[in-house]
Amino acid sequence: MFEQTFRNIDDVLWKEAGCTTELDYTEQTSWLLFLKYLDDLEYERAIEAQLVGKPYDFLLEEPYRWSAWAAPKTADGQFDHDNALVGPDLIEFVNGKLFPYLQGFKQRASSPNTIEYKIGEIFGEIKNKFQSGYSLRDALEYIDELRFGSQAEKHELSHLYEAKIKNMGNAGRNGGEYYTPRPLIRAMIQVVKPRLGETIYDGACGSAGFLCEAYDYLRQGQLTTQQLEVLQTQTLFGKEKKSLAYVISIMNMILHGIDAPNIIHTNTLAENISDVQDKNRFDVILANPPFGGKERKEVQQNFPIKTGETAFLFLQHFIKLLKQGGRAAIVIKNTFLSNSDNASRSLRQELLSSCNLHTVLDCPGGTFIGAGVKTVVLFFEKVPFDSAQGAFDSAQGTGTKKIWYYQLDPGRNMGKTNPLNDDDLKEFVELQATFAETEKSWFVDLEDVDPETFDLSVKNPNAPEEAPLRDPQEIMDEIAALDRESAEILAGIGGLL
Repeated sequence: MFEQTFRNIDDVLWKEAGCTTELDYTEQTSWLLFLKYLDDLEYERAIEAQLVGKPYDFLLEEPYRWSAWAAPKTADGQFDHDNALVGPDLIEFVNGKLFPYLQGFKQRASSPNTIEYKIGEIFGEIKNKFQSGYSLRDALEYIDELRFGSQAEKHELSHLYEAKIKNMGNAGRNGGEYYTPRPLIRAMIQVVKPRLGETIYDGACGSAGFLCEAYDYLRQGQLTTQQLEVLQTQTLFGKEKKSLAYVISIMNMILHGIDAPNIIHTNTLAENISDVQDKNRFDVILANPPFGGKERKEVQQNFPIKTGETAFLFLQHFIKLLKQGGRAAIVIKNTFLSNSDNASRSLRQELLSSCNLHTVLDCPGGTFIGAGVKTVVLFFEKVPFDSAQGAFDSAQGTGTKKIWYYQLDPGRNMGKTNPLNDDDLKEFVELQATFAETEKSWFVDLEDVDPETFDLSVKNPNAPEEAPLRDPQEIMDEIAALDRESAEILAGIGGLL
């Protein structure tokens, strides 16, 4: 229903001089969508208040409401072209009045968990990149066609928005860091099996793909009003450092049905993990932290294992923030399993002793389009800490004892036109439930792991043996024999002619 509208918006953005990349398209669509959503939400709340005879206080003052500046209507509900701002007047209003007004909400909000705070945070971080007021007017009229009233409408919009995020991720540059393939996320969730009432966390949430998919997973079936309230307000938590990703994550969660997402705009790694208390911990952690970054020395001081690798700092953060008995699934570069530097060895040792690393999913190249790196997914549970012993309770059958590996092989080269799909991961999820051993899956006993290096490299002992490479001289002799045989055959043919 709304697919053509999204295409029309993209066409407008493509012609706009201020928007040059897929990241720009997503950013500009996001703030427009957010304000249209906010207007629909306010209208719905005003109707509900009117039905019970109560007054309703609008969040936005009259001149800044969507219906006043973006899409004014005549008395019969038609678009009011006579009073609609357009051209330079529209750009001047948006940049000089609307954005400064919306930015002020952050200071006026009662807490970071309110929608008022989200308004201020979003518009304090992004800018209007429309340079032409005529292009912006066209985009506004297309956005006004969208409706957020019913769950079906939100569901369709969420799918369209996800497609836009995927396009941004596939476009290369730094867009890919915001996007984890949804089939991989869904498989990770199916293995971890979050339950209603548990808290779920992603400290590097990007476009909030993990949180949105976890919400959809827990939303299945008939929930009571109280269960739905807990799911929407007390279950999903995230942090994101980058401004654009923060805006996208907020909008993505809103479109999935969460009015005031618990996403904090902050540098997660700036927090000292020695300050973490039980109240700060979570039941489930799902994440694909950024890798390849180099963190400054002052950031590294927040962690017991010093390293400049961003992903390794995040892994320490996640281990620390996981509750005892909590479950986690973390995407990380496959080189983590075998790197020989001191930080990597120490981190592997920490993971194996403080957690039960029960599953490693080895993902093929092409899983992350444009990323150019191979990854694995680490599935682990937090081991209880014995305060009397001052150590993790590995002697009581906890800690890592055996690791089950699965080598994902879709049987094809993956790319933009042939990406990872849910069927590719179906066997992994089914086999992981019983830790079955097959040609693609096997166990590694921790007793067989080198206690000096803690090397956990992916080496499949069950894979069919490949035929050994032939000796070059043997190949040359065979070619010479075939040449002689061919010459004899040709000579015979010549004698018959």
